[in-house]
This record gives sequence, C-alpha cells and structure tokens, in this order.
Amino acid sequence: MKNHNHAFSSSSETTQKSPSSSTSIKNNHNQSFSSDSVSSVNSSKLFRKPSGFDGFKIFVTLPVIIYALLLIFAPLVYVFFLSFLKGDNYGSYDYEITIKNYIEAFDPTFLKIFFTSVLIGLITTFICLLISYPFSIFLRDKPEKTRSLIIKLVMVPFLTNSLIRTYGWITLLRKNGVINYSLVSLGIINEPFNLMYNNLGIIIGMVYTLLPFMILPVYSAVSKVDQNLLDAAEDLGAGKLKKFFRVYLPLTLPGAFNGSLMVFIPAIGYFFIADILGGGKSMIIGNLIKNQFLTARNWPLGAALSILLLVMTFGLVKLYQKIGGDLDELGG
Repeated sequence: MKNHNHAFSSSSETTQKSPSSSTSIKNNHNQSFSSDSVSSVNSSKLFRKPSGFDGFKIFVTLPVIIYALLLIFAPLVYVFFLSFLKGDNYGSYDYEITIKNYIEAFDPTFLKIFFTSVLIGLITTFICLLISYPFSIFLRDKPEKTRSLIIKLVMVPFLTNSLIRTYGWITLLRKNGVINYSLVSLGIINEPFNLMYNNLGIIIGMVYTLLPFMILPVYSAVSKVDQNLLDAAEDLGAGKLKKFFRVYLPLTLPGAFNGSLMVFIPAIGYFFIADILGGGKSMIIGNLIKNQFLTARNWPLGAALSILLLVMTFGLVKLYQKIGGDLDELGG
C-alpha cells in the first residue's frame, strides 16, 4: 500500500513538473521555429532576383514592342480615326468628324453582302466540321508513325501560297475542266456543271483553304478523349453514331469551337477566293472593304466597315472565352 502511495505521489510530482517541462519544450520549439524562419528569410534574400532595370529583358523585347506599335497598334488607331472622317468624290477625305460612315455601313445593300458572307462562312465551317470529325476519329486509332505522316500531309498545303493553290482550282472546276470532263466522259452527266463563278465555287475554295485550321484543333481534342469512356460506351451497347454524340461530341466541343472560330473569321474576309472562284459575281465582306479602298476610293467608309468587322471578330473571341476557351490554344 505504501508502495502504491509512493508511486502515486511520484506520478503526481511528475505531472506537477510537466508544465515547466512543456514550457521549456515550447520555448525550444519557438526558438527552433524562429531560427528556421530567419534562415529561410536569409536564404530568400540570397536567392532573390535583383530588382530594378533589366536591360537585357528590355533589349530582347524591344523588337516585339516596336513591331506591335508600328505595324499593329498604329494602323488600327489610324483606321479607327479615318472611319470618322468625311470622304469626298475624289478619293480623299475632309477632316470633319462624322458618324455618317457607320450609318451608311448599315445600308440594305451592304447588309445583304454581310448576310451572304455570314452564310458562306457558316456553310464553310459546317462542311469543315463534317470532314474533320470522321477524319480525326479515323486518325486516332492509327499507329504513331501513320498519324505523324498524315498530319504532315495535312500541313503540306501551307508550304504553298494559298493564292497559287486557289488558281489551281480553276483547272479542276471550270466547264471544260478535269471534274466536268471526267463526269461527261463517264456518262454521269450530259452537260457540265457550273462549279465556279458562283457561291458554290467560293465555298469549295474556302473549304479547301481553311480545312487544316479545323482538322488540327478537332484532332487535338479527339485524341485526348479517354479510351475507358469509349470502351464503357461500347460495353453498354452504344453504336458508332451514339458513341459520337454521347462521348466524342460533348468532350470535344471546345476544340470544335476553336476550329470553327479559326475557319469562320477568315471565310468572311478571304476576298481573293471570292474574286478568283466567284468571278466577282458574288461578294463577301472582304471584297466590299477592298473595293471601298481600291475601287470606290472611299477610305472612310472602308475604314468603318473594317472596324465593324473587327468588332464582330472580338465578339466571337469573347464568346469563345465565355464558354471556357483558352486564348493560348486558339489556332490549334
């Protein structure tokens, strides 16, 4: 019993001494923490980059800054200022501020050209999407070497000037061209089709020129789809069409919108395709702006149309950002 009391008293003494010992431990911990913090601060001071004027960084970025100011920012400011001036009948303009050019831009004739341009752009974008999705899904299952080779073949047209490639389509599409001659020779048609000098010719040229801009982002999105999801869809009995609409399409919409943006915007501005394959009979916004500057010599109106086209482009880019698109990924 005495031993039990002795043990109890010794334990109580230990518990009574524990606050002082815990205090000492706490003090030691605080000292070690403070020493660690001091050492970390000292090390951060040692490895901190010197602040102030960085001449090398300025030297490296100076050409880009000059390029952006002289060739991008300054022309945009000039065109914006020009759009508020009053043009005359002699190819010049008066320094008189007016909004007449923007009012004239909404003329019914110009609006008709605008809607025709949008329609051609939408049809071109839709056809490029119809081609890009099956192509990308087909390419996804191929070996690495085959995929690399096919992607290189897609990029080959970029090595040749688009104007030269567009002139090449004249040989194929004209009434006595390769396509009509082959169809008539095979007895498939009796008379040659009018494949150019109309909206059909413009759309064919647009699709051919802009298709790579759709294929690259769509293929990039399709290649990132998890194979486990596709296997699960097949196990649940989904066919190819259902698998596309339930798995591929929802997961690749950002890539599809990215490609659509990269196709639609140039499609309403590539005036040289409309000039060559449309024969001047069909006009898009790009042709209208070009004619105002070079033919009608009405630079203020052409500038106003350019600013409106630029605003529409920025609106589409903002829409792309709003649905979760990344500007760094724009363009594939």
